[in-house]
Amino acid sequence: MSKIKPSKGAPYARILGVGGYRPTRVVPNEVILEKIDSSDEWIRSRSGIETRHWAGPEETVAAMSIEAAGKAIADAGISAEQIGAVVVSTVSHFSQTPAVATEIADKLGTDKAAAFDISAGCAGFGYGLTLAKGMVVEGSAEYVLVIGVERLSDLTDLEDRATAFLFGDGAGAVVVGPSKEPAIGPTVWGSEGDKSETIKQTVPWDRLHFGDRSELPVDSEGNVKFPAITQEGQAVFRWAVFEMAKVAQQALEAAGISADDLDVFIPHQANVRIIDSMVKTLKLPEHVTVARDVRTTGNTSAASIPLAMERLLATGEAKSGDTALVIGFGAGLVYAATVVTLP
Repeated sequence: MSKIKPSKGAPYARILGVGGYRPTRVVPNEVILEKIDSSDEWIRSRSGIETRHWAGPEETVAAMSIEAAGKAIADAGISAEQIGAVVVSTVSHFSQTPAVATEIADKLGTDKAAAFDISAGCAGFGYGLTLAKGMVVEGSAEYVLVIGVERLSDLTDLEDRATAFLFGDGAGAVVVGPSKEPAIGPTVWGSEGDKSETIKQTVPWDRLHFGDRSELPVDSEGNVKFPAITQEGQAVFRWAVFEMAKVAQQALEAAGISADDLDVFIPHQANVRIIDSMVKTLKLPEHVTVARDVRTTGNTSAASIPLAMERLLATGEAKSGDTALVIGFGAGLVYAATVVTLP
């Protein structure tokens, strides 16, 4: 017989509050067109994106996270001292160590909360949400703060016609806490590492220091380019539309519901064409509200789902208690989908 005392947490977990932060600078497509040979019409038709937000010098990964987290904590009706763990998903915090989560936990005023970063690209929010649910149910934390945050403008090659218009900056956060009834369904998640070349960083960090600089990419003026995110657009589109629709369906089945039971669909805000194709493939009823925050926010990777969730609730397009399907997918390739009750 084991001598280890069993853990004891809440019977279930739920999202209790949500918050978001978008940088003050709004960047229209016209700014993007200064560096690439394209048009506003082409960008809108290919992605649906009209504007995006780019962070200024003071809008750091930590600063944006703290703003979004403060709103989520207030929305949840708790204090920062009650947060037992802080999980931050990001690929754009450039200090290898320490984790930015530790700085955020301290500046928010938590009482020595566990804090760590995860790197799961555009599926990062789903990964963080799953970890938070486990902590609450297992009993290692009563309340968990999950943050998705990116400054992707720092990782954008403005001369890359395929990606220059896609990315934006921002932070979204939720507080996960105890629930008396199921409010976060089983997560369907996974990875397909054989497709890792379809979305990647152009140059590893060590190449800048140890590599042959003559082999590094240069810009139109001959300067060595800072590493950026690149992708094979058509391959990613096909994978997202066909494979991720299957994952979304599996998440519905795991939660024991059908598309007819949904109120809201919040997919990763990668591209309006991908979103619309998924809606069609899933045969979502007309009554389901679909997040298309990408139009004015761009692709903010790990931040996109909580930002879209926050906006739907703020505008009244979705309401507290609605049943929502959320799915993130991106670099890795990784994915995570689940059904949640909105806060």
